[in-house]
Amino acid sequence: MTSTHFGFQSVPESEKARRVRGVFDSVASKYDIMNDLMSGGMHRAWKAYTVMVANLREGDKALDIAGGTGDLALAFSKKVGKSGMVVHTDINEAMLSTGRNRLLDKGIALPTLVCDAEKLPFPDNYFNVVSVAFGLRNMTHKDVALAEMNRVLQPGGKLLVLEFSKVAAPLEKAYDWYSFQVLPRLGKIVAGDDSSYRYLAESIRMHPSQEELKSLMHKGGFGHVDYHNMTGGVVALHVGIKC
Repeated sequence: MTSTHFGFQSVPESEKARRVRGVFDSVASKYDIMNDLMSGGMHRAWKAYTVMVANLREGDKALDIAGGTGDLALAFSKKVGKSGMVVHTDINEAMLSTGRNRLLDKGIALPTLVCDAEKLPFPDNYFNVVSVAFGLRNMTHKDVALAEMNRVLQPGGKLLVLEFSKVAAPLEKAYDWYSFQVLPRLGKIVAGDDSSYRYLAESIRMHPSQEELKSLMHKGGFGHVDYHNMTGGVVALHVGIKC
């Protein structure tokens, strides 16, 4: 039986998606407030930079994968206007429902779909931009997912991967202390769930480094790939252009 990692644990590949779903089912209702608390609000700046780099224009089509509570989908919808389209997706129904309701409360109705990034139900060469923010590290077969993202992009289209990454060496000790001591306790107090936030910290450590992900994106079919470190490498935005 083929195994993969779930945080620091080794689990059967068939088990990972179910376990990840359990994590996000548990945290969906407190996801936004926890994002603000654990990043000190910095996640808003990281996402704003991603929107700027996306450079969407009126009439463009964008796909937001692992869109969760809809921050990027909302920002993208303001850029593409009524003549464009933003599709808001997530594999987790609880997260997607939370995001859809949040968008509807703001008067924004977008196509919303539960789907697996490894099996995207969209035609070839369709979107101008595909984004995945803080979701790639939870995918079992990242290479398959990246190839799928490449497939649905138009030639010259842009993939944006915003993800926790490898921090600069001087920050490692402080970052480890925060990740494994503070973060689970914060999760316990605010979301009533310390284990999900312990998994979050572990999953970040198991995610490919900046250069490793760049190489993986090249293998997935992207001709030009670059990345931008933010907050000392706590987060990196990888940008891939489809040939």
